[in-house]
Amino acid sequence: MLKNKIYNYLTIEILKNFIIILLTFTTIAWTVKAVNFLDLMIEDGYSAIIYFKYSLLGISSVITKFIPLSFLLSMIVSISKFERQRELLILWTTGLNKLKITNIFFLIGFFIALSQILLSLIVNPLLLNKSRTLLRDTDVKQVDSILRSNDFSDTFKGITFYVDERNSQNELINIFIKDNSGNLSTIISEIDSSKNTTIFSKRGIIADDKLIMFEGTIQTLDEKKEIKNVDFEKTELSISNFSNRTIKQPKIQETSSFELMRCLIDKNVIQKIQNCTFKDNKKIAIEALSRRIGMPLYIPLISVISSFLLIYKKEKKLNFIKKYFVFISAFIILIFAEVLLRYVGFSFTNQILYFISPLILLIILYLLLAKIMISERITR
Repeated sequence: MLKNKIYNYLTIEILKNFIIILLTFTTIAWTVKAVNFLDLMIEDGYSAIIYFKYSLLGISSVITKFIPLSFLLSMIVSISKFERQRELLILWTTGLNKLKITNIFFLIGFFIALSQILLSLIVNPLLLNKSRTLLRDTDVKQVDSILRSNDFSDTFKGITFYVDERNSQNELINIFIKDNSGNLSTIISEIDSSKNTTIFSKRGIIADDKLIMFEGTIQTLDEKKEIKNVDFEKTELSISNFSNRTIKQPKIQETSSFELMRCLIDKNVIQKIQNCTFKDNKKIAIEALSRRIGMPLYIPLISVISSFLLIYKKEKKLNFIKKYFVFISAFIILIFAEVLLRYVGFSFTNQILYFISPLILLIILYLLLAKIMISERITR
């Protein structure tokens, strides 16, 4: 009964430190990422609500990236704390088995690895795809942020806007619009066949996501290279109907794991899934799946490496150096996993090496650790 309370206490302390460290890293990284997403409002004209929704949907992927490092730091911090407060010494003197503690650490790492696999395989692609769908299905609302004075704006595909200035009544003065893609072909019947249209207007106002222009000229260049000019006193341009430059098709990391597996196994569905055109994206698809499944496998290995801190050294200097040695060793393994991940798509051998490396290292280090702990127990 007492031992179970001790095991629960150790588990709670490690998980508590893990959550604190993970949330700290996530908050910092997500804040930086959210700042980068400000272009959605400033450049692309999305509303603040869409911006916050899009940013929040990316938190899960940020959390996943920091799980291995956060777990490593939580293990180092927790074991150092137990040692500093003489808690480990009390446990050893009461005859508690170090190998049993190592197994507890391994189980904690195993369940955290399962959580990361769940996030990577299912939750992250789902939320990231939902964030991309959010941009695709949302019309641009913040037109004022797009049409800034004395600035060219190419937010919309094929169209360039320029506004000379805004007066005290918030009117746009000297408006220039250049269309090279035929987006303005519906504004007047004479330019139905033109894909080269220029609009000049002395002034305009923005109302209900529309640009209302006064006293201007529409200049078109038809297929015969003939220029036509049409003067107007007033015309309206619905900006919300234009397509902006924001990438709206799902990227590899936003594609579900099931679809990526299908495109790698069944060649008949290659053309149906946009991210599975095999010439360039097969390697990327393999890398994405390997990251989702393989990276968590290194977490139990980290728990075993961290358990080497439980080995007692008489020299205090060695105990001090041991912490840094264990941390650096585990950190190098995480870097190795990240580097090896870049090459998994090049050959089947690299894929096998990536997945089998943590398992082989885990077995070797666990057996070595068990041997040291058993011999330490015998000589004591």
